Amino acid sequence: MIEKTQFYIDGQWTDPRDGKPHQVINPSNEEAFATISLGGQADTDAAVAAARRALKGWMTTPVEDRIAAVERLAKAYADRADEMGEAISMEMGAPIDMSKSSQVGAGSWHMEGFIKAAREFEWIAPLGDHAPNDRIVHEAVGVVAMITPWNWPMNQVSLKVAAALIAGCTMVLKPSEESPLSAMLFAEMVDAADIPPGVFNLVNGDGAGVGSQLSAHEDVDMVSFTGSSRAGKLISKAAADTLKRVSLELGGKGANLIFADADDKAVKRGVLHCMNNSGQSCNAPTRMLVERSIYDKTVETAAEVANSVEVGPADKPGKHIGPVVNETQFNKIQDLIQKGIDEGARLVAGGVGRPEGLNRGFFVRPTVFADVTNDMTIAREEIFGPVLSIMAFDTEDEAYEIANDTPYGLTNYVQTQDPEKLKRAALSLRSGMVEMNGHGRGQGAPFGGMKQSGNGREGGKWGIEDFLEVKAVSGWPEKA
Repeated sequence: MIEKTQFYIDGQWTDPRDGKPHQVINPSNEEAFATISLGGQADTDAAVAAARRALKGWMTTPVEDRIAAVERLAKAYADRADEMGEAISMEMGAPIDMSKSSQVGAGSWHMEGFIKAAREFEWIAPLGDHAPNDRIVHEAVGVVAMITPWNWPMNQVSLKVAAALIAGCTMVLKPSEESPLSAMLFAEMVDAADIPPGVFNLVNGDGAGVGSQLSAHEDVDMVSFTGSSRAGKLISKAAADTLKRVSLELGGKGANLIFADADDKAVKRGVLHCMNNSGQSCNAPTRMLVERSIYDKTVETAAEVANSVEVGPADKPGKHIGPVVNETQFNKIQDLIQKGIDEGARLVAGGVGRPEGLNRGFFVRPTVFADVTNDMTIAREEIFGPVLSIMAFDTEDEAYEIANDTPYGLTNYVQTQDPEKLKRAALSLRSGMVEMNGHGRGQGAPFGGMKQSGNGREGGKWGIEDFLEVKAVSGWPEKA
């Protein structure tokens, strides 16, 4: 049993002041493999106080030195990449090959993107030729509480921590209690990168405890949260009394529009994207909207692809998908699959229960429903599992109407060879991101959504801006 019961506060690993033990479960075998501590109010207060003490020194540190700190952190991260991949795989169930490539790689990619963006950022910029003595100054928002999820641990930790470090903020990270070991390893990397004490602090805890304490804390200037829309609403309410800034990256119910002239690999690509990470991605294309003339063939292909997706333990090499993260998620997904059947959707692949040969572990069958209507539960709720809903449309306008008929607005997808239709779709879909014909977003592109998918942006210069205040200065010396 791994024992990781300390917190990283003010540059030191410290014993909990008000902690209680929590077991971390391996979702591939349902067995506890590590013990951490969940902090209490005294631990939260100590971490926030350390961040507050460090703020003046860090925000006045030259930008070049802050960038250099993130460069050191990126190197420390790269040096222990294999170790990080093993931790993520064990704690949240990503297959080991996928964990070492995509899960770990996301952290490196984002840190590299922030370093590039920071070097080009105008920290003090002129207002314009009409006001030669006016400057727009960008400075740190202050002490930031960072609450991160279990599904892409280092993707989210790096998006928040690296951007905030460059911006000049100090921070307290509360990672998910489902995937804490990767974050604690990251804290060791911060320590190895010689980032000053108090700039980065880590306290483990749950949402009701440390999460709520940070959200309401009077000495926290901003909360940056990634997780469910339900939790995002609670955080916003808790933060309201102190009028702190709240940046939210929340859930999604992405539509993937498959037009009749889509390329031959569009359907397969869409199914595999939906199933990736066992469906545990907020930007997964979980609703496949298909033009009527190719609907039957698309359903047939989607079922074939889903049936070809292998499921297996996280420590097994290969391109299979692993378990979902815990029993609560497993039961929720099973209930929603059954709800789809009960509400009249046509099950064409998968279904309830574990895949054949897997009697232990939180494994879900890759599942595809056809003949779904947009009022069904499986079309409305974020399932967060390997479950795809297929529905038909007759006209382009109907496709946009169905796609936009959701409380979410994170990522939508478009598959067509018509350039004009691509442009119309990009401008018609109400989401923070639109990906077309399998082209992923470039490094530094802003990640975030509209509506109940959130209100912030992460990545590149927009991710840095999320952690900055804008100060308008007049009377700036003309030759300065």
